Amino acid sequence: MDDVPTLENTTSSQIHLIGGEKGGVGKSMVSRLLAQYFIDHEIPFVGFDTDRSHGSLLRFYGEYSSPALTDSYEALDRIVETAIEQPGRRVLVDLAAQTQEPLVKWMDESGVLDMADLSGIGMHYWHVMDAGRDSVDLLKRLLDRFGQRVRYVLVKNHLRGDDFGILERSGELERALGLGARVVELKKLHDAVVQKIDARNSSFWAARNGGAIDGPSLGLMERQRLKLWMNNVYDAFAKIAP
Repeated sequence: MDDVPTLENTTSSQIHLIGGEKGGVGKSMVSRLLAQYFIDHEIPFVGFDTDRSHGSLLRFYGEYSSPALTDSYEALDRIVETAIEQPGRRVLVDLAAQTQEPLVKWMDESGVLDMADLSGIGMHYWHVMDAGRDSVDLLKRLLDRFGQRVRYVLVKNHLRGDDFGILERSGELERALGLGARVVELKKLHDAVVQKIDARNSSFWAARNGGAIDGPSLGLMERQRLKLWMNNVYDAFAKIAP
């Protein structure tokens, strides 16, 4: 195993930007899974939600999260300030669709990456992808923009498509791997389980443990399938090194 810090043993602060720019690729799902991973493994974290209307982190993990609208530099400043003020804590940022441009503008004009380097803060960008061309084009723009200055995690979300051939033929995957990117495969979960979780507006903890939330509840075997799927996701998180 690489002698680099993992999600569990990193002692410096780490900022995790969960993006992908495109709507509907599963950014909020990944943010929720990562938040639940931190909770289940007793890893201290703070969440920031950039969604104006129905932010998942604020809805499901409100005691850990606060809003960070991308049109407010003061709100975005709190992301870096929190990482500096609370050494060792993970800072989880759920980026809503169409927020990358204002985020990059803030980072450029505020010298965020320079500040992170000087403060020993790890800056990680999780690029959540479906199987379409848009996700690959957005990955190219991301790599063009940041190069080696951030650490990349590519999330291939099989809940949003099974064939990632466009990515594999594009050359951008090899390029990202050459820059040190890690890859997480978010495997497909049985459709009925996903639909029930969505219908109940449920957190993964509540769905997995049969929490009392309105809507169709998961059956015993559906909860078992969800637990196995989450264990697989957790194993993938534990093997990457952000």
